[in-house]
Amino acid sequence: MLTPNASRYPEVYARWQRDPEGFWGEAAEAISWFKKPKTVFDPKAGVYGRWFPDGVMNTCYNAVDRHAEGGRGEQIAFAYDSPVTQSKRNITYKELQREVSAFGAILRDFGVEQGDRVIIYMPMIPEALVAMLACARIGAVHSVVFGGFAPKELATRLNDAKPKLLLTASCGIEVQRVIPYKPLLDAAIEMAESKPEAVILFQRPQAKAEMKKGWDWDWATLREQALAANKTSECVPLKATDPLYILYTSGTTGIPKGVVRDNGGHAVALKWSMENMYGIKEGEVWWTSSDIGWVVGHSYIVYAPLLHGCTSVVYEGKPVGTPDAGAFWRVASEHGAVALFTAPTAFRAIKKEDPEGKFVKQYDMSKFRTLFLAGERADPDTIKWSEKILGVPVIDHWWQTETAWTIVGNPMGLGQLPVKYGSPTVPMPGYDVQIVDDGGKPVEDSKMGNIVVKLPLPPGCFPTLWQNDGKFKESYLAEFPGYYKTADAGYKDADGYVYVLGRTDDIINVAGHRLSTGGMEEVLSSHADVAECAVIGVADQMKGEVPVGFVVLKAGVNKSHDTIEKELIALVREKIGPVAAFKCAMVIARLPKTRSGKIVRGTMKKIADKEPWNMPATIDDPTVLDEIKTALQGKGMAG
Repeated sequence: MLTPNASRYPEVYARWQRDPEGFWGEAAEAISWFKKPKTVFDPKAGVYGRWFPDGVMNTCYNAVDRHAEGGRGEQIAFAYDSPVTQSKRNITYKELQREVSAFGAILRDFGVEQGDRVIIYMPMIPEALVAMLACARIGAVHSVVFGGFAPKELATRLNDAKPKLLLTASCGIEVQRVIPYKPLLDAAIEMAESKPEAVILFQRPQAKAEMKKGWDWDWATLREQALAANKTSECVPLKATDPLYILYTSGTTGIPKGVVRDNGGHAVALKWSMENMYGIKEGEVWWTSSDIGWVVGHSYIVYAPLLHGCTSVVYEGKPVGTPDAGAFWRVASEHGAVALFTAPTAFRAIKKEDPEGKFVKQYDMSKFRTLFLAGERADPDTIKWSEKILGVPVIDHWWQTETAWTIVGNPMGLGQLPVKYGSPTVPMPGYDVQIVDDGGKPVEDSKMGNIVVKLPLPPGCFPTLWQNDGKFKESYLAEFPGYYKTADAGYKDADGYVYVLGRTDDIINVAGHRLSTGGMEEVLSSHADVAECAVIGVADQMKGEVPVGFVVLKAGVNKSHDTIEKELIALVREKIGPVAAFKCAMVIARLPKTRSGKIVRGTMKKIADKEPWNMPATIDDPTVLDEIKTALQGKGMAG
């Protein structure tokens, strides 16, 4: 492991603790304001206070115009790379300004005004990013819904956001299939009580959609007409507290929660994070492998890199299969990316296909200096494997849809701290992270409890849910008064390092012992033949719950499944002890995941417990759940 330099982190974090308003006031100097805020934080505004309440700015101006007019006009803003369509496209800041300004004018022509909502239901193509920025430009509130989402899920979002306009494309493209969007969209609109006034659709050659006259409008035609007529739109001055976007996160009740992001605090926090957390300099090439349907795509494909004046790689492909397990190295090498931010599950997929890391050697990775992982728990085995094949720091960090940026991380820009495997490291400035018991009392070092953040949350975090302060308080603030409930469990060690062991739902109770399924997954993933794994708690009459492990093997493993399962049971017994009551491991071909790579453990548990369950809206391949059911039945579980 690389020896870290002396880090400025302790000094910077202490400065924030001493003077939070001074700290964020100084950070706010890095963005352009139409009217600079005199008040950094107003504790009386909103549910828990609001940041920069008297400031006036525009996020699109900061992300696009400022660079187009300030010397970066010819620099690439977005480098689009699509192995699924065999196409690439570079868009400079100057070109992006023209596209976004014209599309803002198109939105205006459809009657979209400041505060109106626009739903974007699109694949990973440049037009989707232009649409987001055009909304930000004119003060409309965008809500990106994953392209290909089921009609029922899209309909619930239509009913909640009540958009004036819906933007879409004719299809999304996966490795081996094309997904037509129009039938899904039409079904959603039919279902929804609140219907948009019109649909603007971008036709892709892989699947043309039939257009309804007077309702559906062709994107390319509107764009051509707007550019020919030299139509433009200005960056509207917005209050820092005006909403930039709504991003829906699945609620436990099945009703999605609309996370609201404001303009000012969001821009300040994301700009700060690029240099201080990620160690990225202005003008460098940055790549986040995600989708704009997720918060990671919002924050680190679109907004943060552009706010920082970087080139952002936009990738429409997979870690394996487009065409092979060297896809990531090809993209990083070709575009000269200095860093990659992706999910641990992507690297587990690469490790499964190419355990020796042979593909890396085929590409020039000399510019590449850091790999960042977040989204799922990064097990130590995956981090160590990635360090070995890449020869650069591999940084785990932890944050949520609700926060928009890092809660706990290893701040490369302030100087890397020593890595402790299994921990995403330490809280960032703005976050007073504490571990409490179920009654809200602090617990001692190294004892597991609920991870909470002392209010107020820092800039960038959500101030509330869309038009639902009551649900916001009930879901996040009521259980631990004065704190934000992360709904994650974990502990802090004597050095202040935070260990996130999983959602509080993933802490199982085995005969009165609270055990982390994440801890068991860490043990299973340390087995030499295991590529990835998941552990769930299954209802048991005697013990309340017992853990059941599912493992996917690396390519080329020749041992019998029975032998490996016995080795895994012995390994958990050795590392955690008999208290875990771990007696069931099963080898499976693949794990059921969402399209962002999160394993759907909750659904797996319901299948095992023979409870009613619904197909997760973002499931990547629904047939995997049938395979899980069959595997469980083979062990005498599931209906």
